[in-house]
Amino acid sequence: MQQWSQTKIKAFQKALLTWYDREKRDLPWRRDHDPYHIWVSEIMLQQTQVQTVIPYYQRFMAAFPTVTDLAQATEAALLQAWAGLGYYSRVRNMQKAAQQIVTDYQGVWPQTAAELEQLVGIGPYTAGAIASIAFNQPEPAIDGNAFRVFARLFEIDADIAKPQSRQIFYDVIKEVISVERPGDFNQAIMDLGSSYMTAKNPDSAHSPVREFNQAYLDGKELDYPVKSKKPRPVPVDYFALVIKTPAGYLFEQRPGTGMLADLWTVPLLKWADLTTAPEELLLPELVTLASQQFTANTQIKLIPALIGGRPVTHTFTHQKWQITLLYAELAQVPDLSYFPGRVVAPAAFNELAQPKVQLKIWQRYQQLSEL
Repeated sequence: MQQWSQTKIKAFQKALLTWYDREKRDLPWRRDHDPYHIWVSEIMLQQTQVQTVIPYYQRFMAAFPTVTDLAQATEAALLQAWAGLGYYSRVRNMQKAAQQIVTDYQGVWPQTAAELEQLVGIGPYTAGAIASIAFNQPEPAIDGNAFRVFARLFEIDADIAKPQSRQIFYDVIKEVISVERPGDFNQAIMDLGSSYMTAKNPDSAHSPVREFNQAYLDGKELDYPVKSKKPRPVPVDYFALVIKTPAGYLFEQRPGTGMLADLWTVPLLKWADLTTAPEELLLPELVTLASQQFTANTQIKLIPALIGGRPVTHTFTHQKWQITLLYAELAQVPDLSYFPGRVVAPAAFNELAQPKVQLKIWQRYQQLSEL
């Protein structure tokens, strides 16, 4: 790993911040230094691309313009505002943190990274981002971009998939970060990592910090960062039951714990819950078992049919759902006494907090219905 002199550090800061002042991205959460705006944007940007986040951020701010509004929001309004972003525990934790700020801190944000990490759902990266951008604290904000940028600048061989490597990067960045402009420094690193120093096909020949990029100078840029591979998501097979009634379609609310907690989907049945060896049965036999299981659970009788087409797929961190669509039409609205949901007319779908996988299911159903 390289060591830099104070002269080189100052030259790097100047090159980086001069470029940032000239080329920084115009993003809605960069128009002020409000910790609430920075926090919401950073939580949304976890697992989600910037261009996708912008309209979500703007709608969220319109719905909950202050941390107090977020603290007081109903869960239905909260999930509706977040619907489509996924990883719903993020927004639930945001509300808990907002309640902490309002109740424990009398609405005044803590200003150091250590204090910010005491809030629910705020880890080292988000704490560093808020502390540096909102409160001008010289605190590293180490996300994927920072790992990649600094691994290449310094040829750091530490495996970024291992938790203990964060401290190595923290110590390096702490030495290099601009004390005068730490927030701009961290945001410049974010912009650098999403432009000239991307994971694939970087353009370091035209980078504003080309002369500092040791991995590029040594011709081995793509060797960094070092990262051991995660295990591949486990495939899990489901049936999605699209059940039409004269008043609309059956939607169920997921349980309050587990994946997609409290969100609304059409009924989903996991193949592994129907039989101990689903791979030994033909698809029509599994459909029969699904029908029997649904009736046993809800007292609603139906005869589902395979819609056809390829399964809908949706990948979570540890699972890849493969969802086969079934269709059933009921002559009248059934007794819903044992059904954990309700009948919803298509015009009212947007009132439900639906996960992205449900949007995929409905889109595929509409496509296949038109054939």
